[in-house]
Formats: sequence, structure tokens, C-alpha cells
Amino acid sequence: MKSALLPWALLLLVTAPGPGPGPTADAQESCSMRCGTLDGPCSCHPTCSGLGTCCLDFRDFCLEILPYSGSMMGGKDFVVRHFKMSSPTDASVICRFKDSIQTLGHVDSSGQVHCVSPLLYESGRIPFTISLDNGHSFPRAGTWLAVHPNKVSMMEKSELVNETRWQYYGTANTLGNLSLTWHVKSLPTQTVTIELWGYEETGMPYSQEWTAKWSYLYPLATHIPNSGSFTFTPKSAPPSYQRWRVGALRIIDSKNYAGQKDVQALWTNDHALAWHLSDDFREDPVSWARTQCQAWEELEEQLPNFLEELPDCPCTLTQARADSGRFFTDYGCDMEQGSVCTYHPGAVHCVRSVQASPRYGSGQQCCYTADGTQLLTADSSGGSTPDRGHDWGAPPFRTPPRVPSMSHWLYDVLSFYYCCLWAPDCPRYMQRRPSNDCRNYRPPRLASAFGDPHFVTFDGTNFTFNGRGEYVLLEAALTDLRVQARAQPGTMSNGTETRGTGLTAVAVQEGNSDVVEVRLANRTRGLEVLLNQEVLSFTEQSWMDLKGMFLSVAAGDRVSIMLASGAGLEVSVQGPFLSVSVLLPENFLTHTHGLLGTLNNDPTDDFTLRSGRVLPLGTSPRELFLFGADWAVHNASSLLTYDSWFLVHNFLYQPKHDPTFEPLFPSETILNPSQAQEAAKLCGDDHFCNFDVAATGSLSTGNATRVAHQLHQRRMRSLQPVVSCGWLAPPPNGQKEGNRYLAGSTIYFHCDNGYSLAGAETSTCQADGTWSSPTPKCQPGRSYAVLLGIIFGGLAVVAAVALVYVLLSRRKGNMHFWGAQP
Repeated sequence: MKSALLPWALLLLVTAPGPGPGPTADAQESCSMRCGTLDGPCSCHPTCSGLGTCCLDFRDFCLEILPYSGSMMGGKDFVVRHFKMSSPTDASVICRFKDSIQTLGHVDSSGQVHCVSPLLYESGRIPFTISLDNGHSFPRAGTWLAVHPNKVSMMEKSELVNETRWQYYGTANTLGNLSLTWHVKSLPTQTVTIELWGYEETGMPYSQEWTAKWSYLYPLATHIPNSGSFTFTPKSAPPSYQRWRVGALRIIDSKNYAGQKDVQALWTNDHALAWHLSDDFREDPVSWARTQCQAWEELEEQLPNFLEELPDCPCTLTQARADSGRFFTDYGCDMEQGSVCTYHPGAVHCVRSVQASPRYGSGQQCCYTADGTQLLTADSSGGSTPDRGHDWGAPPFRTPPRVPSMSHWLYDVLSFYYCCLWAPDCPRYMQRRPSNDCRNYRPPRLASAFGDPHFVTFDGTNFTFNGRGEYVLLEAALTDLRVQARAQPGTMSNGTETRGTGLTAVAVQEGNSDVVEVRLANRTRGLEVLLNQEVLSFTEQSWMDLKGMFLSVAAGDRVSIMLASGAGLEVSVQGPFLSVSVLLPENFLTHTHGLLGTLNNDPTDDFTLRSGRVLPLGTSPRELFLFGADWAVHNASSLLTYDSWFLVHNFLYQPKHDPTFEPLFPSETILNPSQAQEAAKLCGDDHFCNFDVAATGSLSTGNATRVAHQLHQRRMRSLQPVVSCGWLAPPPNGQKEGNRYLAGSTIYFHCDNGYSLAGAETSTCQADGTWSSPTPKCQPGRSYAVLLGIIFGGLAVVAAVALVYVLLSRRKGNMHFWGAQP
């Protein structure tokens, strides 16, 4: 925490009146315009519900909404929960988002307040306030989650039937009718209007005047029955609308006027507007597209080179999937979803860089074949292509080229249509969007904590620390990264506490980012995620764009946190405790401290105390216990949440390391003979597993530890560095066989007919990252292979003629030779 700020935990320490107080009834003790605050006679902080310290009107002013998320395109109706108007007919509801964007809400017949989400140019958590007095005051506050259009469920949007046909309309053999469908219940009205909206970015690129804008263009149909489907025959749009090449359709209640903003609506996916383009396109789509492709090339010439600041691609598929702090699955090519890689034929999986590049807001993409080889555009049109505009956008969003989805469409996808899909000029596109060949990729460094708990540091040191309290797993001044954890004793089958502990909560913050905490839920023992001390719901979305980080939840038992620096955390449930893995890019070298060690390729200083004193690797378990205790969290810098009186009294009011807790040390672990036999069968030589069986008396706990340890080891293998020699070109007037460029791989060369090979026929990638031979040349003239074929072919003809002559001679005068054999 920054010293200028009073941490909320200290404020809670000062203001908490003790367990069990009920909300106060004083009329001035209100949450009006105080949501999120702790100070005062009652609390409006998210932790107040668990502590019983909320003001009486907490739910009236600190709003919960349903649904809590929707497309950044807007038009989603949501209702305020736990709050009703007593006289709904007299209310004038105004919903204000980000202090500037206002939409009209309403109160329904039951008194519930509704808002409609606005059209936004950003994703993430959007603060909003509500006025019930015609905009004079906005005392009620909540948060809306705006999401990337592609992450919205099909129930919430209209679907283009055969979307490919829409985007190829007007090209060869693609004419006729187009259709769209939607769920009638998602837009409760009798009649609807269907509109076309167009997206554009105007002004000098990378200047203050560069702006993004959605515009209403024209209606496709008005006052048609809300049947859930619509079919039409497209016509070329009037010339005044031809400059819009990307857009989306919007369906609204016909009672709204055409183009009315921020009303309840269903949107289609954004798409290339081939179907609305001019007659010139339909008459000769290839020529038209080639002209656009050339214009795009000319624009690219004038724009800065964004490739230089992109991260390097991992060399293998296993590296790409393991480097989860910097790369995440590309939804358009996901092996877990059947590898439907429409734009990357030959690939089975692609990943995108999580963070956009700092200056230009660009993104990296990396695609891989079934055998884990990186697929490059230099070898295949299915290769990975970097993006001038990151598909997921980039903070602070709102302006080009950082608008989620849309900037990417204009600068990377539409140009792909021009050059590759509507015209056969894909090499021109690939030249501007070349794949990165991974020569400079460096895998991240991995450290983990799991089980009872056991630690594997960044430099590979293993140790066990069974403290009860809250501890610093990692501090890195390089980016002000802090990772903290809470450890609590386990419980035996008879209900007594074990002398071993395990991680029950992990919290992280980097710089002035949001604080995210992942903890074991008390009742379900599943995962509970808190954002700035408030419990999050993932019933609608599994991905969230947060301040300084991205958050992904998989199947409710694994949380991935991707930080702006490229560092990443993965927290999962393993048995009765949490397992946490931390990934750090190479630039964190020499910058880390805490229980996960000093990252510097030297395991001998991993047990460094806060004072700088280093304990040797041979330190006894009891001395290591003192090392762990030294890294106890201080209240002034705690990131963890105390939203129950159990946590307040046991961790906030108590020393951060419990000096009265006597752990079980490895030398004290004794198993009875029958349990020892079962443990040996289960654990083998995994000493972490054996220790946890002894410490908890539970084979299942030992097995969970064994599994967590194996996952760490498997990930370590996946992240092993590999040597790449880089892409090797085929010879002009020739070909090559092979597209793998890692150490030990061999490339074979051949010349076209009429050319001969001058140079080595093969080249092998060597351990030092160089090729054994350069690309050979193919010179005019018959190739050696052809000459040899002619020579051997000629000899074969001569031999055949001679054989025929001999046989005929024997038949004429030498028949006795035929019968001479036995």
C-alpha cells in the first residue's frame, strides 16, 4: 500500500466496534453517497454484511443488480435488487455511467427500478449512479460489467444465419437472401425495427484527434412482428453510406424512434458489411478488393512499426499453454473447443498476448499445429498474424486503436478480407502481418506453494513451512508486485486441528492495480474471488477486465490472474487447501523477495530474511520456521480481507504470525505400520506427499499434495527453454520440406524443374541457434536429380534392349540352353 493512503484494514481496526453490533437506526447514519466507505457510525463498505456493521439503508444505496453484465454495445435492461419504489408512477429514473453517460431508466409495476446499459467503447467494470429526482442528485451507486461482444451469450444477441455468407455476399456465387434470428423473450415487444449501424475511426492515426464512433445508418425493416427471425434481399447502400465497411445490426422496440440511443436492444456480431457495399463491388469484387488492399498497404506505410514492441511468441504449444501470465487462448482457435480455426487452417490452437503493447495498443498472436510446431505466415496462410489493434482492446480504451474488437476489425480483420478472402493477394497481407518466429522468446520462471504448505522457489529450492498466520509469498519492487497468503490449520476426521497448516487465501496487487483475493469458501470449500474486498459473482462471466489485470475463472476450481507486467498467478483447490503458482517474466530477475525466494538463478540465497541475512540451504526445519515467520505480513500493508469476526479476531487483531502455534516438523512425523504402507504405495518417493499423510492422517490430503506437486513439475518441463534457429527461407525457384526450426530439426531443399541445386541439400538447426548450412541456390540448368534420372534411365533402356536381343538369339538357335537346368 502507498504510505499516503490509510489501508482499509487499519481503518477497520480503528473503527470496528466489536462483534455483533446491529445496524444503527439514526437517520443521519446513511449510505447515501457513501458506498465503499468504512468511516462513520456505521459502515457502507462491502465487508459490513459479514461483520453486521452496515447502515440500515446499505442495500438501498449500495446497489446489487441483475443481470450484472452485458455487451459493451449496450441495450441491456437490468434491475436493481433489494430496493423498490413505494410510488412507481411518480418516479423519474436517470442512470449515469462513468459520471457522464446518461440513460433513461424506469420503474416497473412492482416498484423495481430498471436501467439500460449504454453503448460504450470499453470493456470492464463501469461505475454507475442512479437519480430518482430527475437528475438533481445521484446518491445510489453500483457497478456494471461491460464485456467484449464475442463473450456475450447467444441468448443476448441476434445471430447472423450463416455468418460467412453475410461477409462474402456479393462475391462469386454468393447472392440471394440473408437471414438473422433472435430470442423473442430477450426483447419483450410486439413489433420491432431492425437497423444498420456502422463503425469508423477518424482523424490522424495516433494523434489526439483520432476518434472512434458508432453511427446509425438506416433501417432494414420497421414495425415488423417480433417473430424471432427476419429474411431480406440486400441492396447496395446509397453512396453516402458507402464509407462504412464494418458494422452491426440492432433490433429495437418499434416504439423507439430510428437511431434512438441507449434503449433496450439486441445486437448482432460486428462484421464486414459486404452485403451493403456498392454495385462496383458486386460487379467485380476481386478488382474492388485489390484496390482496397493496395490502399491499406499505402496506409500501413505511413503508420509506425508496431511489431517492434510486441512480445515474442512461445516456440512450442506446450510453452504457449504454460505461459499463462502473458498468453491466453484465442477464442477463434481453441483446441479445447474443437480447434475450429477458420482463419488459421492447419493450426489446432492459437494464443494471444494478454496485454496490449504499451505504446501502440497492439497484440501478438501465436498459432500451433497438432505436433506443437509454431505455424508461421512465411510458410502458410494459416500462420499467426500480429494485430495493430489488440482484439481485446487496451486501457484506457475508448479511443483508437484501443477500442475492444472494433479497432482490431478496422486495422487487421477488414484488411484480411480485402487481401485474402475477397481477392487472392494474401502474400501482401502476410508481408505486413508476419508471424514472430520465437528466436528471442524466454519462458517465465515458476514458483509454487501447495499442500501443508510446501514451497518450490523460483530457483528450485524445496522446503516446508507450517506457520499459522499471513505471510508474504512475493514482493518485487520492480513493479511494486505483492502476493500474500493466509495459512490455517487443517482439520482431522475427528474434528481436531492438525499440527500442519495450508493456504486458505491468496491476495495480489501490482502498483495501483485492483486487489484480487482468492480464498476457500467456508461452506462449499470451493473458490471465492474478491475484488477490492467485495465478493465477485461468476454466474454470467468467467473473464473480467480489471484495473491493471485480467481475471479468468475456469470451472469454478481454478483462477488465473494476469498482471500488466506479464506476471501471472494461478490459484486452484487441491484437497483441503489452495495451491498457488506464480509466473514471472525474465525481467524480474534479482528483484524478488519473500517465501518464494530470490529469483537470480542461485538457490543458495533463497532463505533471505527481511534484514538481508541469508540462511544456508542446510538450515534445519526449526530454523526455517523462523525464516517463514520473518516474512509475516504487516497490518499496514495487508491485502487480505477481514469480513467476518473470526478473521478479525484471529488475524487482524492477532500477530500476523501466531507464535503459540506448534507445527509438526519432518523429524517428528511418525506413521503407524499400516498407514505407512498405504502412504508408501500412494506417495512413492514424493516426500511432500508422505509428510502430509503423517501431518493430517489423511491419504486424500497426501494425494492432493502429490497431484499439485506433479502439476508443478509438469509445468516446469513445459517451460523449459528451447533453441530456435529462426525461419529458413526456401531457395528461389525451389522448395523446402519441413517447417520446424528448433534445435535438431532438419530442412530439405529441392529445385524446380529446369534448375539445379548449388549448395547443401539439407540444413540442421544446431544447439547454438545457427543453421548448419545457409539456404542453397537453384541455378538455371537441369538439376542433378534430373541428370541422374536421364543417365540411369538411359542405361536402363540400353540394358533392356540388350536383354531382348539375347532372349531372341536363344530362341532362334540355342534352345538347348533352356533345358539345361535341372
